[in-house]
Amino acid sequence: MIPFLVCFFAGVGAGLGTGFAGMSAAAVVSPMLITFLHMPAYEAVGVALASDVLASAVSSYTYSKHKNLDIRNGLTMMFAVLVFTLVGSWAASLAPNQTMGSFSVFMTLLLGIKFIVKPVTTPKEAMSAVSPRKRLVQSILCGAVVGLICGFIGAGGGMMMLLLLTSVLGYELKTAVGTSVFIMTFTALTGALSHFAIGGLPDPWILILCAASTLLWARIAARFANKASPIVLNRAVGAVLVTLGVAILTVNWLG
Repeated sequence: MIPFLVCFFAGVGAGLGTGFAGMSAAAVVSPMLITFLHMPAYEAVGVALASDVLASAVSSYTYSKHKNLDIRNGLTMMFAVLVFTLVGSWAASLAPNQTMGSFSVFMTLLLGIKFIVKPVTTPKEAMSAVSPRKRLVQSILCGAVVGLICGFIGAGGGMMMLLLLTSVLGYELKTAVGTSVFIMTFTALTGALSHFAIGGLPDPWILILCAASTLLWARIAARFANKASPIVLNRAVGAVLVTLGVAILTVNWLG
């Protein structure tokens, strides 16, 4: 019964974070599995990434149906993220650091507060004013930044993407989240396959329960987000991120 409850509530947090804000499920699922089920960290991250694949895929499909997804620039950014994640991983091997756990949590908290205090009100029409060439260059540079950070500290990809898409590239919030979850689908798939190839398959029931719960709540959150007004969505995203940030800090403290 305890494994079921842990997986269910991990999926609730991960799904809401993915559907509302393009947040990686790994930020929620991993610490809960490690703390409450005493699962090895590498195995827990593999489960979280696998859960992320389906949740991000269904979320990006929902955002795409409502025309809140920039596939062209999303693919460009995704390629840059994947390439520079490898560069960041190589750099991390030369200069080990201890910031992996805290960076993603504090990014989640600060970004949540930012959306509540200073909502993103960019209209979708304003996005078309940027030239395709400038958008292409911005996508490559932002993808490189996200990839380097992900590779170097192993966390923060979804949050960094959302921050850069809204603050640097000037995306309207729904399009930013839709593009973020689209990219996360492929980065999570790459990460999950590499984890399973190296560490083997995890407990199948834990994997199924986490993936199913995350998928369900990501679908619910994405449908709500696409129908909500910009102000309501900003507040919902902010509230979810702040709540998840506090919850993750608590889980890490218990561990």
